[in-house]
Amino acid sequence: MKKHFALLLLFLPVMAFAQNKKVMTPELLWSLGRVSALGVSPDNQTLLYQVTTANVDENNSSRKFYFVSLKDDRAIETHVFDNKSFVQWDKNGLYAQKDEKLFLSKDRGQTWSIISGSLKDATNVRVSPDGQWIAFSKPVHMQDLKGSDIYKDLPKTTAQVYTDLNYRHWDHWNFGDISHVFVASVNNPRTPVKDILEDQPYDCPQQPFGGSEDFIFTPDSRGVIYVCKKKTGKAYAQSTNTDLYLYNIGDAKTSNLTEGMTGYDIQPKFSPDGKKLSWLSMKTDGYESDKNDLVIMNWSSRQKENVTSAWDETIDGSYLWSTDNRTVYFSASIKGTQQLFSVNGTAKTGDNTVLQLTRGEFDVTELIAQTGNTILSGRTDFNHANEIYRIQLKGGDMKAVTHVNDAVYNSIDMGKSELRMVTTKDGHQMGVWVIYPPHFDPARKYPALLYCQGGPQGALSQFYSFRWNFQLMAANDYIIVAPNRRGMPGWGVEWNACISKDWGGKPMQDYLDAIDAVAKEPYVDKNNLGCVGASYGGYSVYMLAGIHQNRFKTFIAHDGLFDMKSWYGTTEELWFANWELDGNYWQKPQPASYSKFNPSDYVAEWNTPIMIVQGGIDFRVPIEQGLEAFQAAQLKGIKSKLLYFPNENHWVLHPQNGILWQREFFAWLKETI
Repeated sequence: MKKHFALLLLFLPVMAFAQNKKVMTPELLWSLGRVSALGVSPDNQTLLYQVTTANVDENNSSRKFYFVSLKDDRAIETHVFDNKSFVQWDKNGLYAQKDEKLFLSKDRGQTWSIISGSLKDATNVRVSPDGQWIAFSKPVHMQDLKGSDIYKDLPKTTAQVYTDLNYRHWDHWNFGDISHVFVASVNNPRTPVKDILEDQPYDCPQQPFGGSEDFIFTPDSRGVIYVCKKKTGKAYAQSTNTDLYLYNIGDAKTSNLTEGMTGYDIQPKFSPDGKKLSWLSMKTDGYESDKNDLVIMNWSSRQKENVTSAWDETIDGSYLWSTDNRTVYFSASIKGTQQLFSVNGTAKTGDNTVLQLTRGEFDVTELIAQTGNTILSGRTDFNHANEIYRIQLKGGDMKAVTHVNDAVYNSIDMGKSELRMVTTKDGHQMGVWVIYPPHFDPARKYPALLYCQGGPQGALSQFYSFRWNFQLMAANDYIIVAPNRRGMPGWGVEWNACISKDWGGKPMQDYLDAIDAVAKEPYVDKNNLGCVGASYGGYSVYMLAGIHQNRFKTFIAHDGLFDMKSWYGTTEELWFANWELDGNYWQKPQPASYSKFNPSDYVAEWNTPIMIVQGGIDFRVPIEQGLEAFQAAQLKGIKSKLLYFPNENHWVLHPQNGILWQREFFAWLKETI
């Protein structure tokens, strides 16, 4: 208790100093509203969005809903979704769900009509284009895996019994429940509700993050297209081969639309006229960060074309069709940012040139809708959380539609960021983001933090994080060095791919090259450098702790991979481990990942203070990784701290845990730099 109180005292002067200078604090960060679009009216005149705000005292969050006129951007709070969940907004009206009932409003929520009462345990509800069918997901019990289910006379046993893999995923144990998609009639309650995956032990939506984007109705409302990986156990754990399946509501027959396509096939969408089906596709089974391409199928002929195959980048995930059915817009990483692109959506034209439509130091996030000559999308940068913007298709000019957090931003000073190019040891040009304190004075010397990104193939662009928040770090008078090292999208497919099977090789040298280059600046205190990161970034911290040759004075690793053998034996998505590490540790010859690139093999060289953060229900990087690293540091007599969150997974999601994380983060830096 005394130790934690002392650390809090160390932390408080830092935050008081920050507040006096009118900069970001953890409490202010967690007060920001988190903006997300829900839908656009059929006439493209009104946007519906929600703002989620953390309630730190209650350790939860609350939501508010707003309609905003796209004529004048005037937002009005609405209470029509109090105690209801938004479903969709289409030509038939506004749909919402409450408990087991589905409601329809023709007048934007002023009058709700119950159109279905058969939604017990339903999530991810969709309504067909003709308004006659509902599709939704809910769990189905397929197998008894709890001891109390197997042995009815032992109702208090806590045992779980498994004979195959996929016994846990992300942060949940498998108790025998599978998520299935169901179809129900709106107007005829006597029509049986159909489980379109009846008796099949396969999940849809995908686990653990899939939602309503994993199934859609066909334009004629006669079928459902759904995403599914039809594998179980060991095969499931080692494959990324999801396919698109077409279920015919009339005869209950299913066909595979992507037969022979062996990687991820996800996010099916129809063009507005219903003549073309599109989706995102990867080629390689087992490689979850393979190039993400856009495939378009002529719906009548079933002829397919990959329209981005010749483009030397990868789609990040969000895309939409133009209203005239001729163009597809999507977001993708490019040179340390995420921008809006377009490609011809008319298959077999031979003109599949990808065009970049926006440029600047920001990220274009989720694409929402086309409204006339503009695209509605989210936008972030290092200093601003997501807000909704209107993008002009000609010229790429952007204007904010929502202003949820403007008052907070106007009350604080912000630091600038710049992308500088650093020459790596082997002669490549690497983009490195440098983020400066809000009141940067080039005549001073500042400590610097090397930020190691996770993924390992996650983009290091102008994102806004409520944990790894560069503005907050800079507000505490640190310069942040964030390299786009090998493995980052936005610098060509080869640069993105070359980290695989080389985790501890060239990417580590990239990190050292980046911090060495920035540390030469006269305003950087090269004797006070830190290194921080999570996931693969945590792995990087552990690895660098053994090879940094006294560059750093402190390390912070969150949910990092410490020992590759024990990690391979406990993580759940083995396709990732098999691809990235080049196989298992007992094969001959043994991959370098288990020796040359194994952080635990370098513990003998550890000599620097390290704080280790670990989530208790992180099954991607399980608990033994953090405990092994902490135990090694303690036994070597290295100043070290373990910050353990029993109820957090690979992230930190609870508001009070999030604020405590940041307090401990800066307290540790204050102690050690």
